Amino acid sequence: MTKRVEFNWRIPVPEPLLVGATFDKWTEEKDQTDIEPASFFQVDEYGFFIHWKSESRDGDALELSQVSDIRAGGVPKDPRLTNQLVSKHGQDFEDKSLTICSGLDLVNINYLHVVCPSSEVAKIWQEGLRAVTNKNKCNNTCSSTNLMKHWMRLCFQVDISGKVPVKVIARTFASGKTEKLVYQCLEELGLPSEKNDVIEKDAFTFEKFYKLYHKICPRNDIEELFQSITRGKSEFISLMAFIDFLNEKQRDPRLNEILYPLYNEKRAAEIIEAYETDKENQLHRRLSKDGFIRYLMSDDNAPVWLDRLDIYMDMDQPLSHYYINSSHNTYLSGRQFGGKSSVEMYRQTLLAGCRCVELDCWDGKGSDEEPIITHGKAMCTEILFKDAIIAIRDCAFVTSDYPVILSFENHCCKAQQHKLAKYCDEIFGDLLLKEPLPDFPLEPGQPLPPPSALKRKILIKNKRLKPEVEKIELELFRQGQFVIEDEEKEDADAPAAPPPEEKKDVCDPNSTESRSLSFEERFLQMYEYKGGTNRVHPWLSSMVNYAEPVKFPGFTTAEEKNVHHNMSSFSEAAGLNLLKTSAIEFVNYNKRQMSRIYPKGTRADSSNYMPQVFWNAGCQMVSLNYQTPDLPFQLNQGKFEYNGNCGYLLKPDFMRRPDKAFDPFAESPVDGVIAAQCQVQVIAGQFLSSNKVGTYVEVDMYGLPTDTIRKEFRTRLIPANGLNPIYNEEPFLFRKVVLPDLAVLRFGVYDENGKLLGQRILPLDGLQAGYRHISLRTEANFPMSLPMLFCNVELKIYVPDGLGGLMDALSDPNAFLKQKQKQDDQMKAMGIEQTADGGVKGQAEEKKRRDEI
Repeated sequence: MTKRVEFNWRIPVPEPLLVGATFDKWTEEKDQTDIEPASFFQVDEYGFFIHWKSESRDGDALELSQVSDIRAGGVPKDPRLTNQLVSKHGQDFEDKSLTICSGLDLVNINYLHVVCPSSEVAKIWQEGLRAVTNKNKCNNTCSSTNLMKHWMRLCFQVDISGKVPVKVIARTFASGKTEKLVYQCLEELGLPSEKNDVIEKDAFTFEKFYKLYHKICPRNDIEELFQSITRGKSEFISLMAFIDFLNEKQRDPRLNEILYPLYNEKRAAEIIEAYETDKENQLHRRLSKDGFIRYLMSDDNAPVWLDRLDIYMDMDQPLSHYYINSSHNTYLSGRQFGGKSSVEMYRQTLLAGCRCVELDCWDGKGSDEEPIITHGKAMCTEILFKDAIIAIRDCAFVTSDYPVILSFENHCCKAQQHKLAKYCDEIFGDLLLKEPLPDFPLEPGQPLPPPSALKRKILIKNKRLKPEVEKIELELFRQGQFVIEDEEKEDADAPAAPPPEEKKDVCDPNSTESRSLSFEERFLQMYEYKGGTNRVHPWLSSMVNYAEPVKFPGFTTAEEKNVHHNMSSFSEAAGLNLLKTSAIEFVNYNKRQMSRIYPKGTRADSSNYMPQVFWNAGCQMVSLNYQTPDLPFQLNQGKFEYNGNCGYLLKPDFMRRPDKAFDPFAESPVDGVIAAQCQVQVIAGQFLSSNKVGTYVEVDMYGLPTDTIRKEFRTRLIPANGLNPIYNEEPFLFRKVVLPDLAVLRFGVYDENGKLLGQRILPLDGLQAGYRHISLRTEANFPMSLPMLFCNVELKIYVPDGLGGLMDALSDPNAFLKQKQKQDDQMKAMGIEQTADGGVKGQAEEKKRRDEI
């Protein structure tokens, strides 16, 4: 970037974690248990890993970017292991225990348990580990830092003697190179090089690993770029040539030159000093190929504006002006039909940045009549409402301080609704927003409060009684005089009722369509969604404020009523229908009130719909199935990663202002928004797979319908090289992007069988131009240390055909005039001279001669 931006991704690691401590480690998976006593645990100075080593075993490490939670306690299910721990640590061993939760998706969680010397030590380590996990910036370190991170992992994976095995190092490069080549390169570096050799940790420095990387994976892709800058005439890039490269290739020409000045000698010299390792080159202010590579892989050359990883948006607008990261049927860890419900899903979803979770509440049947959460009438397992509330309290504000909305689908009788209210009141305490804020009364015409005014607050979305009824019944309740009449309870386990008569022909089991569907798909097709009960307990009703659900009255009536705290939910099918018939009205509604979209009931496999079309309409809560890391989920998590991963993204200006009209199906530029042009060249990949497979890359764009381009741009397949394939494709051109503010680029890397190896979502409004390394993510958007793409991105203002010369002249008159003079000189050299009016001199003289005759 033109101005140096301090990107401080490092988190201060608490001293006790740096010093380390000895714990007993145990794990339990299905029928297998393992205990590793007297393991020495530490966290490295960068906060990348928690690593451990005992005398009798090899060392190992866990990347902290994969750690979602650190919990107090933890007791084995195996009674033999429990007895073993009790005999050594006493009956109170759970008070001294910690559970470290990690994984590469939100469903398959690994649990690592440790028993500390005391409960005090356990508390210090729990607080210390929480301080260095769930940090968004650490997930966005540059390629060079990621190489260092991998080298550190190799150094922690030592053998029993504490040395680094050569075969462990060789695995890093196995997807593209033979072990023989790795051993040969190690030998050239003066390191032990036989398969069963080991290397002293002190001898295996990062610089040695960095040289090994370049020997095995020479950056021929960057060599070509280097030669093009030096024109093949020098081993160095001069200061002036580097300045030209930075301004012509690495800078977005659309940027304001006052706010984002051109690179100058001072800034270019700073970069050379930072990344050129040769002192003589530093002295002469020139850049070697090694220094050039180090710069291209640095934080100074990030693919996105790094300040976007902080909270950079205005957080003082009404809630309805934000996209809110939202989940559907949060409790399910699998399918919608016969699926498993899990308290853990609430924890993982909130820790992943979600700000709106769903609780489907039903009457419990036990003697204690504890309310439960389940997908009613769909044969799913159940969890206790109370356990879910505790999990929400514990994880609501670990990743973000901004408000969490609990979307209740309430099927409970009033007696059990009393328990819902009681648990929310007691367990959440002051976290629960029980009353509207004084500055934002619940009155028609009053805007919703901003996220900044609701920090660390939990809001309940549940049907509410009419104000006059609630007032009377609440007063009776507080006086102990509220009587709950006998009421029929709704059974969560009862089979779904058949659909109305007019729909039965659609689900006729003898029809051709039904015979092609599975049993569960036919069941869900027959499933008629019924909202929660209208019979609400006054205490629970009084807890509802800024997210009061109402049956959608229509856009005209909603505008007339002008009640901003009323919101409605729409299935994806209903939402799409509104978009088709009343797109502009839907956008205007969402400027004032909140709307929630949820997947249609026939998605038995918990697949997701594409959220972009609803974001285009300004819908705030576009709720997805978090258990399914498919393309829609990737788009969601990639989008919400920015603005500090706080779960709230401010909508574009024209989607908030009442004086602006916006059509989400517009094909021409929006008033006040300059259309863009984006060109992407995929040059090469690095560490794309751990196997020797063929790979290819797809580049897609998602935004307005007119901006969305899918399955059109893909590279050729590079066979049998998952390590460092060179694609060198012709650039992919996204010629006209009408609304860059809503557009994102998706890079998808696939193997020869079409399996996704890695992906990355980058917002177009935060994208940087130039030659950039793009680190990849897993399908669930977890960072991958080594896999990356090397691409060239060009960004321009979109110019209609035929106006390119005019645009060049307006944007850079001097360069345009110089180019025109060059053309005139070339024409003159060919004996053709132009007149002042643009004609050709020879032709003008000939015409004059003919006229005289």
